[in-house]
Amino acid sequence: MTLVLEKIDQFLEEVKEAVATEKLLLPSLPDVALKIQAECEKEDSSAQKIAEVIAQDPAISARLLQTANSSLYRTQSSTDNIQMAITKLGLKMVRDLIVSLSMKQLYHASSNVIAERFRELWLASTKTAAIARLLAANIKHLDAEQAMLAGLIHNVGALPIILMAEDDDDLFDNPDALLKVVQKMQGEVGAYIFRNWHFPEYMIEVASECYHFRRNHSGPADYVDVIQVALILGSIYTGLDCPEEWSSVAAFEQLGIDTDSQVLNIEENKIILDETTSFFK
Repeated sequence: MTLVLEKIDQFLEEVKEAVATEKLLLPSLPDVALKIQAECEKEDSSAQKIAEVIAQDPAISARLLQTANSSLYRTQSSTDNIQMAITKLGLKMVRDLIVSLSMKQLYHASSNVIAERFRELWLASTKTAAIARLLAANIKHLDAEQAMLAGLIHNVGALPIILMAEDDDDLFDNPDALLKVVQKMQGEVGAYIFRNWHFPEYMIEVASECYHFRRNHSGPADYVDVIQVALILGSIYTGLDCPEEWSSVAAFEQLGIDTDSQVLNIEENKIILDETTSFFK
């Protein structure tokens, strides 16, 4: 046990050093997400110009149409036209959806062992994203798609840590020890990645704070509150080690959820949750 703890401490220092010296291999935001973000920031941005960018990626185009025609977004009629889908959903929502739909590209791995670790992370992310979207849909000042994106990539900081650990057989072959390192560092690394991607401050805060379940703050509910509750509710799927006393987690009160009687019923919302997670398969 002592050797394991020493190994964890040693590797933690190596990760911290890699972050401090900017030598940690960071994932890059997928090209289509970069292009969409850049296009949306232009003053003359339009549905037609956004459609032209999305059309360059047939897979993402198909997923966007599938999403736009799903029961979660469909209004009076379905469409097979990207520009019409963008007009229907709005540029801001499409931007968030495209970033979300492109994120699976980050979880491709060169080895079967890494692929399995990444698969577990991705499944946990999609469950968290689906529940976060459902929670935020009931909060007027929060955006459901932004909450979904936050849930989907809240743990992206784990990716470079796992890749770095692959070169350390003692640690990589000890899942419990590796998990401790990931839990210790993924928030700091995730925030570092989001700054590198020029993501908004709320996403940086989600990465750095979402596993700090003793967090408390003044003011209205924020996206960290949503992700914390989503993580806890989703732990029946992911096995995440969460506080047993949910009433001790301030995020539930921030969202107006009475943990004695009013917790989100997963089974009642299963169809919506399943449809949301299907976006990312």
